[in-house]
Amino acid sequence: YTFNQFPFYEAIERNASLGLRYAEGFTWHALSKERPNVQTNESLPADLRKEVKQKLADSGVKLVNVYCNLSNDKDVASRTFDFAKEMGIETLVAEPPAEAFDMIEKLCDEHQINLGIHNHPGPSSTYWNPDKVLEVCKGRSKRIGACCDTGHWMRSGIEPLAAVKKLEGRIITFHFKDLNAFGPGAHDVPWGTGKGNIKAVLAEIRRQGLKAMFSIEYEHNWGKNLPELAQCVAFFDKTAAELA
Repeated sequence: YTFNQFPFYEAIERNASLGLRYAEGFTWHALSKERPNVQTNESLPADLRKEVKQKLADSGVKLVNVYCNLSNDKDVASRTFDFAKEMGIETLVAEPPAEAFDMIEKLCDEHQINLGIHNHPGPSSTYWNPDKVLEVCKGRSKRIGACCDTGHWMRSGIEPLAAVKKLEGRIITFHFKDLNAFGPGAHDVPWGTGKGNIKAVLAEIRRQGLKAMFSIEYEHNWGKNLPELAQCVAFFDKTAAELA
């Protein structure tokens, strides 16, 4: 979503230019400049699915996660999971209603695909509080867990380190962010330069022995944030080396 102002193919090229080999997509992304009305979701025809796979392979990027809208509509959900399976996607990121989880859990296990429950800022988002995520995960398959958006936690007044500790054992993936402040008006800054105590969060993730996808969802300086993204990558690599 960092590159949502560009079509999918250009976003993949920008991802690769940072030396990153993995990406998270979203299902309303325009495919290319030539096909602005075609979106990267379950409606993609077979020939374009093949083309997308080739574009990813040529770019050296694997599409690991996709953000989507999952409801209690079984037909739509099944098509979404079938698409994800065909494209080699490991995790669907979504904010499903509570009544959809019985159906989604079966699809996760049948397709061997994870569900990362995402948190937008509170109080309007259902899952802004980690306690709610734990509530809907209770007794569920280990394929269902949290997509931890550290920046949206900060916008909700939640310390990312405390939330990651609380969710131990139920974390699937991350929308990793560092913000300049806590509160609804805060914006993204390069990792390690904000108020999110990000280095301590990474240390806690290592303590938990967690292997997860870290998506850089940088929602600031739209269209011209590549230098800031490069700073995030450098900070992550340096911190990971130190922690190792």
